[in-house]
Amino acid sequence: MIAAARRGPELIADVEESAAATRSLHAWWLGQSGFLLSYEGERLLLDPYLSDSLTAKYAATEMPHERMTERVVEPRDLRGIVGVLASHHHTDHLDGETLRPLFAANPDAVLVVPAPHRELAMERTGLAAERVLDLDDGGVVDLGAFQVEGVPAAHERIEHDADGRLVYMGYVVSVGGFRVYHAGDTIPYDGMAARVGPVDLALLPINGRDPRRGVAGNMDGAEAAALAAALPARVAVPCHFEMFAFNTADPARFLAACDDLGVRTARLRAGGRLTLEP
Repeated sequence: MIAAARRGPELIADVEESAAATRSLHAWWLGQSGFLLSYEGERLLLDPYLSDSLTAKYAATEMPHERMTERVVEPRDLRGIVGVLASHHHTDHLDGETLRPLFAANPDAVLVVPAPHRELAMERTGLAAERVLDLDDGGVVDLGAFQVEGVPAAHERIEHDADGRLVYMGYVVSVGGFRVYHAGDTIPYDGMAARVGPVDLALLPINGRDPRRGVAGNMDGAEAAALAAALPARVAVPCHFEMFAFNTADPARFLAACDDLGVRTARLRAGGRLTLEP
């Protein structure tokens, strides 16, 4: 089991202490594609997976989802959350066992999902309709100090439902003069960098894709680095690795490719924090 950088009370204390900083953006990696953003005490979660629901679901199958990295925090202990963004419906991005206690502890928080998954999100979380917001390509919602825009993600391809709405999304989050891009699960697609634009922080999956092993489409390290350079990103952080042994990658390839392209990186361990100054 890979030890977390911070976990439990130590992580919560770090989050609380960060609120005293003014004009700084803080980002904690929670494992897999999960991140916590904080700006002057307001907090936003992206794709949190903080349970062992998939380990239980796939136990004794040909594809066990045994956790590689210890869980960094109990969802009920995260407070002051204004909203949660889920990039799509897969359980490691939209997990009922994470979200139910999280929303119980944050009764004013709302959940944002791609429009096709709104009813599924209500079913998994038990949230009332007014607490689940849906976005499509170019849609914008304000959550406290954070402004969130939906952008396409290509989890193998850019996919739409029967009503023409995006099934997989990424998000561009603007707060305090910072722009953060959370890619969700995606491979590169034509016009991607231009669609997202320059960002201060890019949170990018690096686990790649291999349908033979049940690993759906994501960028590998070299592709993620190329995207970070093309945006461009002030800092790029790899994610979607070191959660499940069948679906992980060594971040060294991403870090080396970013170094070759002149992209600044931060390699976090789960529970670790990155702070950006203006």
